[in-house]
Amino acid sequence: MRYFKLLQHDIDPQPLLAEISAVESAFDENRGRQEKIAVQREALAIPLRGLRASKIGTRKRRDVHESRWTTGSQRFPLARAFLEQVAMEHNALLSRAKIVALPPGHKVYPHVDRGEYYRLRNRYHLVLKSAGSWMRAGDEEVRMRTGELWWFDNDQEHEACNDGDTDRIHMIFDLLPEERAAEIGLQFMR
Repeated sequence: MRYFKLLQHDIDPQPLLAEISAVESAFDENRGRQEKIAVQREALAIPLRGLRASKIGTRKRRDVHESRWTTGSQRFPLARAFLEQVAMEHNALLSRAKIVALPPGHKVYPHVDRGEYYRLRNRYHLVLKSAGSWMRAGDEEVRMRTGELWWFDNDQEHEACNDGDTDRIHMIFDLLPEERAAEIGLQFMR
């Protein structure tokens, strides 16, 4: 496969799911993804890291490289620790991150993530809950299972569908490899 790579398959999602469940209405607090991104209109999200709005200036949002922890991410210390650990293991700078729920029968519509931000980064999915998450990138399809960590090429047209009968919950995040950080003048810190 060119557009998907299974990196790990034995991650215990229960502590992260318990952390999410402990925050009442966590998926209802931020509706930006559904309201501003048409292809994501059926997905619910908990933003953990977002773009640093003060750095937008004259750039388009998709070209803003600087990111920061959201205020709400403080309620998810296990998720934050997991993201920091994966970034360290991959010798990369943690960028944007979110926990996304796709209810049964809902989908993420076909799209390509465009812009300088996406061109330089790698996209990852940690499957926290799924009966078998269907996803397509380019001409390849996979079924992601609970406890799996995947890389996929979001420069390809991609889409997802929850054809199961329970919510599909993924932690989706981007990593900027150390060598790429220098290209855009971001300081790599450990």
